[in-house]
Amino acid sequence: MNLPIQEFHYKNGELFAEDIPVRELARRFGTPLYVYSRSHLRRQYHMLKSALQSINPDMYFAVKSNSNLAVINVLANEGAGADVVSGGELFRARCAGVKPSKIVFAGVGKTSEEISYALEEDIRFFTVESEPELERISQHAEELGRVGRIAIRVNPDVDPKTHRFTSTGKSENKFGVDLGRAEKAYEKAARLPNLEICGLHMHLGSPIMSVQPYAEALEKVRPLCLELKKKYPSFRHLDLGGGMGIPYSADQQYLDPRDFAMAVLPSLNGLDMSIGLEPGRFIAGNAGILVSRVQYVKDNPFKKFIIVDAAMNDLIRPALYEAHHEIVPVRETGETVFGDVVGPVCESGDFLAVDRDLPAVVQGDLLAVLSAGAYAFVMASNYNSRGRAAEVMIDNGQSHVVRERESREDLVRGESIPEWTKG
Repeated sequence: MNLPIQEFHYKNGELFAEDIPVRELARRFGTPLYVYSRSHLRRQYHMLKSALQSINPDMYFAVKSNSNLAVINVLANEGAGADVVSGGELFRARCAGVKPSKIVFAGVGKTSEEISYALEEDIRFFTVESEPELERISQHAEELGRVGRIAIRVNPDVDPKTHRFTSTGKSENKFGVDLGRAEKAYEKAARLPNLEICGLHMHLGSPIMSVQPYAEALEKVRPLCLELKKKYPSFRHLDLGGGMGIPYSADQQYLDPRDFAMAVLPSLNGLDMSIGLEPGRFIAGNAGILVSRVQYVKDNPFKKFIIVDAAMNDLIRPALYEAHHEIVPVRETGETVFGDVVGPVCESGDFLAVDRDLPAVVQGDLLAVLSAGAYAFVMASNYNSRGRAAEVMIDNGQSHVVRERESREDLVRGESIPEWTKG
């Protein structure tokens, strides 16, 4: 069986994570289990950085894709910053060793507390999504005696040809300021106290499997950047956002960073601005797998149900986006069955695969869900009072639990029963 990820491969019929048998990881740490490859994270980061070496971009890892401290720390050690969208993500980035000067803060609904926290941390800049947000940052910066560095997020109205829930650069999306009123937004920023206009930001959505939307968006924002440079001496940075896709199956198109570079570099020539990127999925997506154990194989007159101990609370992408993840056996088999892989959660939407040819497995066998390094554990919940899975990182034959499995006691930590409700 050919797998699309070199760090996860078969050897003598057994699935390995780098040099470690996945079966051994499941035995030691239990299931469901997330397994991350440090070498894959590093390889993807440097592959993208190398393709764009002529402009030496600033790389801000999108913490929303995988917020585990160990994952962020691996990339921080390689020189990456962090793209955060909440005060919690900012705190995580700082705990993982990311310098404030390498942190950018996006998101349409930043609270006063989050803005003040980011100002006190002295982050690189805020990605501003609206005019009222400019006013709020200015107000808190003035109160704290700080300078709020800002880059307005401009919505170029480009269709990234992705799922409607993950498209962010079209005119009907909630993100950013439309291109037509962007100059007025910058004029407003220039009038407000304690703000420094430092750049422009755009983000089209995710996952994007073609370079064309990036080229189209850059053609639209380039003239605006040239105009803003004339007006504001501090305007010096263009952030292209993230969204680059990954192959979720062996036959799926691969977005080559070299093709990305060829598409965007022509529009960047002559701008004389520092360039930022916010990769998340591209770096972390195929760095992880979700290992699950088969509990039952159930037949009905139409198909089989392979019932596993992972569920939609562990990996919601299939239910939320109808996303495809390859599912492979930990012990290789050439036999297949037609059916669904489902979890124990009490919802019909609790599935990892529907109406697919699947490995022929029996109770007690292990399955691995591929491409589970991004938007996977980070979107997990405790629905049905299920503890969240453990996360393990591997490298050079070593394994380390980077997040412990939640216990039943963890599920009720912080809760209390008022005295006046007790019988």
